[in-house]
Amino acid sequence: MACMYLQDGVALSLPVDSSGMDAQLLGPVEIRQLAEKLDVTPTKKLGQNFVHDPNTVRMIVAAAEVSDQDHVVEVGPGLGSLTLALLDTVADVTAVEIDSRLAGELPSTVQWRAPDHADKLRIILKDALQVSHADFEAAGAPSPTALVANLPYNVSVPVLLHLLEEFPSIKRVLVMVQAEVADRLAASPGSKIYGVPSVKAAFYGDVRRAGSIGKNVFWPAPKIESGLVRIDRFAPGTEPWPLDDATRSRVFPLIDAAFAQRRKTLRAALSGYYGGGAAAEEALVQAGISPSERGEKLGVADFVRLAGVTK
Repeated sequence: MACMYLQDGVALSLPVDSSGMDAQLLGPVEIRQLAEKLDVTPTKKLGQNFVHDPNTVRMIVAAAEVSDQDHVVEVGPGLGSLTLALLDTVADVTAVEIDSRLAGELPSTVQWRAPDHADKLRIILKDALQVSHADFEAAGAPSPTALVANLPYNVSVPVLLHLLEEFPSIKRVLVMVQAEVADRLAASPGSKIYGVPSVKAAFYGDVRRAGSIGKNVFWPAPKIESGLVRIDRFAPGTEPWPLDDATRSRVFPLIDAAFAQRRKTLRAALSGYYGGGAAAEEALVQAGISPSERGEKLGVADFVRLAGVTK
């Protein structure tokens, strides 16, 4: 079996092994039945758009390259479309859901559509921007090795960065976000859309676009296209810089300052951070960076070097 999807405008065929799938995935009829049962109307405030196409969720799981050795965290499981596909493949899924109605119904949906996998699901009722190790421990959930999710579009980047920071155990990310956000996350230095999300995501590993998703696989259909982003975290022992809190606390404020006023030179943009233009220029020169350069030309390695971090 193969799923067709678009990557950079080119149709690709992605093999999907469905031989072991015993979960009954949700289609448009089941999605609307569940929404009616719960009296749920998708809200823009919570960034809710429910996927109703089984082939799409199978493709997402395949693109994530997760296996029965992975402990997956899913943010915003909604009515359970992606959750069911993940449960067919991975060791277990910890779903983080902010909507109490959706969180309360998800175990019943799994029992209905994938009873053999019901014991592999854990649910944390919480805002994903606040979820922590302690929440996982309280839920009896193992540390996640992968993040696979259709992220709420209104907070997709903050949620992504929070989870990468909070859970160093996450080695792989495959998330669906707005197409323009996907482009921004995967952008290279020098491009017009390269910015703070691009640099901060690249701090953790290799970031790339992993596909495009049309509007019609969602209910309700959003007004924008969606894209898949994959992040492979630097493997232990191969990190080009420490991925710890100390390094992040030194590098990320520099990134924020450099992009706060995009048209300014780094000497001017960082003058507030360093307490003056002369001090900013001295720091830039010592790091081998031209003070007349602009932030969008620097890669994450440049910011790490400017922060004075060594491996």
